[in-house]
Amino acid sequence: MVINGHDGAGTALVLAASPVGKGRLIDAVSVLPALAAVPPAALTGTAAATLVELADPLEPQAVLTRLRAAVASPGPLALYITGQLHLDHKQRLPHFALARTTPSTLRYTALPWHWVAGELKLRRPGTTAVVVDLVADAAVWERLAARPSELALGYGIRLYGRIAPPPDRRTLATPEYLSACTTIWRSGARPSLADLHAQVALQAGADGSMLLAAPPPQGPVAVPGQTGTLTPRPAPPAPLAPPTVPTVPTPGSTADRLPGILDAARAGRHDEAQAAAQACEQEALRAYGPGSPQVVHWLEVRAELAHLARDAARSCELWMAAAHARLQRRQAPDDPDVEGAVDRAHHQWEQLRDAQAARALAPTLVTLRSRVPGRQRGALHLLRRRVESLHTLAPPPR
Repeated sequence: MVINGHDGAGTALVLAASPVGKGRLIDAVSVLPALAAVPPAALTGTAAATLVELADPLEPQAVLTRLRAAVASPGPLALYITGQLHLDHKQRLPHFALARTTPSTLRYTALPWHWVAGELKLRRPGTTAVVVDLVADAAVWERLAARPSELALGYGIRLYGRIAPPPDRRTLATPEYLSACTTIWRSGARPSLADLHAQVALQAGADGSMLLAAPPPQGPVAVPGQTGTLTPRPAPPAPLAPPTVPTVPTPGSTADRLPGILDAARAGRHDEAQAAAQACEQEALRAYGPGSPQVVHWLEVRAELAHLARDAARSCELWMAAAHARLQRRQAPDDPDVEGAVDRAHHQWEQLRDAQAARALAPTLVTLRSRVPGRQRGALHLLRRRVESLHTLAPPPR
């Protein structure tokens, strides 16, 4: 499989999960033994590859941590995701169910799909492929039938695979799409991702599934066909992407510089990368004004660059600044982008080993977390407990 013509090492992350008990719609992990027999390099289309496998993980934060580590890898990245999608009825957003997910705990125990999109948005265009084999519950299926762009992952991300309708209650679905892929790989064939999709589409889509085929810069385009067939429709003229993922850059725009900035950061030239990103932020400030989406975007880029530089304190500060900017734009506290910024700030704060730096940032973070509690139950309580422990351990004043 050729993802981007890269001859070096790549990373493959396989995520297979479905709820334990009667809420299970698909036996997601059943494909893992067959995938284990496939050379990891076949999954990435590179000469060598590292394979990370997550089988029935329990916590969305744990999955997010592993995803972030994979996203930070410099080479090509291939994500393989199989399981089931459910709709958060409060925000009407798709979520990927994990082992502990139940209908009543969906917002806290499932992985929001927009988290995946948020992590991938800083990947260099053309270096990331996502292959999905998913079953949708009735609510998600109805929504995706009208708006397949709900699963868009952003500019430059290849998205292939299938989404099956919910099975009847007596049937447990299987990852037929990925199973067909493994059969081809185990035969020794190494087709491109587009060719691989074309080979397995007919047999995997025969049950009326929705097939996704989205080479960049297009978003996913698919329509569930009638009587078990699929009727393709033309791709829209512009990429389909969540509001905070950068749109297709115009020549000469600051967005053109993002790949080079990320390359500098991953090469260890962190000061250079931060200076370039700050210059882009200043240009956006002059062109669009304070608090504009373009300015907030570059603020978040700088936060991620600080993370790549292992400067957790600076990353925390910048993510908090981004969250404040979004709130000042009157985005709701439960808006996915606001929650994401606060979650990242909280995560970076947890990485701090300097107690003095942690104490200095704590008041702002506690205030922000009080306003944006997020989806993880008890996050504010745990934050306050750690802050108390930091003050207990503080040296006595001189």
